Amino acid sequence: MTEITSQILGIGSRVTHPSYGQGVVIRLHKIAYEVCFMTYGIKNVGKEYTKWEVIEAMPPDAEVSFSEAEKSLEKILYKWAGLTDVVELGDKWDGGTLVLKPADDNMKSKEMPIDTFFHKIVMVRDRLRVMEQRINSSKLTDEEKVNLQQYITRIYGSLTSFNILFKYKNDHFVGGRT
Repeated sequence: MTEITSQILGIGSRVTHPSYGQGVVIRLHKIAYEVCFMTYGIKNVGKEYTKWEVIEAMPPDAEVSFSEAEKSLEKILYKWAGLTDVVELGDKWDGGTLVLKPADDNMKSKEMPIDTFFHKIVMVRDRLRVMEQRINSSKLTDEEKVNLQQYITRIYGSLTSFNILFKYKNDHFVGGRT
């Protein structure tokens, strides 16, 4: 990351503002940038402002088509705001029921629709992804980040048993590989 001095940014530039946090330049005005901040929404920031850091600078004259800008913004929102993709349950499980039967015959079995269970697993995965992003963008030392990432990788590995529920392989959990 580099501090801005008199650098002019283009649409799609990623910045970190000391008050508003991380954001993306979405429009250029004569004397200001229009920046979409993940927590605070759209704010105008003067082009002479120097107290933010540039995460990724785009040239001001770069031509960006609407579809490219839309894809970039979508990618950023998924990454920073924790938005999730629609993840489909495997067809063979549609309408199914998860049954937990205790070994003790005096105890009652517990049933729940498998899609409810599936969505809870997907929520765990999505929250892990958000945690991973927050760790990566935190002010922790590199060593602390690596240590926390190793725990997350192990959690993903523990969750690979649930991959049978997913319709598409690219939605599967992937654990660490040694």
